[in-house]
Amino acid sequence: MAWVIIIVIAKALKLEKYGFELKAYSLVYKNKSVNEILIKILGKTKRSIKIFADLSVIAGFIMMGFAFYFLLNNVSNYFVAQSNFSELTVLIPGVTLTSAPAIAYFLLSIPIVLVMHEGAHGIVAALEKIKIKTGGFAIFIALFAGFVEPDEEEFEKAKKISKLRVIGAGATSNVLFAIILGAIMLTNPLFGMVIESIPLFGDPILGTFYELSQGVLIISIIPNSGAEQAGLLPNDIITSINDIPTHGPADFPVLNPGEIADVSVIRDGQILEFELEVMPDPADPERGLIGIMRDTSIPYKPVMNFIDWTNVDFNISMFLVWLWMISFFIGIINMLPLPILDGGKFIHTIIDKRFSDKLVNIVMWGIYAFTFVLFGLNIALSYLKSGWFTI
Repeated sequence: MAWVIIIVIAKALKLEKYGFELKAYSLVYKNKSVNEILIKILGKTKRSIKIFADLSVIAGFIMMGFAFYFLLNNVSNYFVAQSNFSELTVLIPGVTLTSAPAIAYFLLSIPIVLVMHEGAHGIVAALEKIKIKTGGFAIFIALFAGFVEPDEEEFEKAKKISKLRVIGAGATSNVLFAIILGAIMLTNPLFGMVIESIPLFGDPILGTFYELSQGVLIISIIPNSGAEQAGLLPNDIITSINDIPTHGPADFPVLNPGEIADVSVIRDGQILEFELEVMPDPADPERGLIGIMRDTSIPYKPVMNFIDWTNVDFNISMFLVWLWMISFFIGIINMLPLPILDGGKFIHTIIDKRFSDKLVNIVMWGIYAFTFVLFGLNIALSYLKSGWFTI
């Protein structure tokens, strides 16, 4: 429905006059003056861009290696340490992105990430004296893409190192931006919850940049509940349930009505242990409750607290979290060697002309197949673990 509305509005505004190409399944915008703009920008930043271009080649290898390590390690975790398995999904508005806030954060983040990505390709191409014929963006129903279109003849004649600089620049710009934004967001308690959900590097970052709360504060006790009968009191701090540490409300384990839960609390500086019967949730009898009203504050206190996020609107914080997440993961995933991604062009450039065209094609399709199966396996295992989850 949203796509139909976009096409109708585009037709009504006669966007074809302004460089837009409209089809039933796509909307594409191209601008032929991109090359002149990039050359002007390059004239003022040439030294910095040259350093960035050289860095992009090294970063390209690192990001590709990290992407493979993450995907391979994640598959291994599914079978040997499933608690460390990171569930993956493809973000598609209306399909896997279903909540209005998530769709809004996504749609606001994507243009920023794409402009940065394609702008980096273009500015490094200008540095390497490779002409950019057009630049723009495209929407394919629910998928978004940005592009710069280099002069194919000039690109083919360029040195191999020049090609690698251009190809690696897009993903590098995204990851560098994510690192800078992430450093700022480490002052935000909300960002701690995001980092916690990434097992691969969450724990070291949390331990370095955040102080965890002792546990979850009990605000009040539900009458006639297992908590009241066991002797829990308001202002007790729950530190674990069934030996599972509870730094925040999200750490509470799933409980079944009627089971006996072991609860550890801190009261007046002393650690106390209780056994209580789990009660059914009045709103959902199959869900168990221990019988308390709890503090729902975010349990992470930033070590670097030079920004007071309490005065910042929650939606702004969430948008910045989404912008960080999309910029980082688009940068990393984009360096996977697949036909439509920069990683495929990166590998092809490295092995091109070293072997016969036939052998290069065989090697590339072998790499593509392995990468596709590995990525697909991560998605499939995520489905097996939790079903087709949406955000």
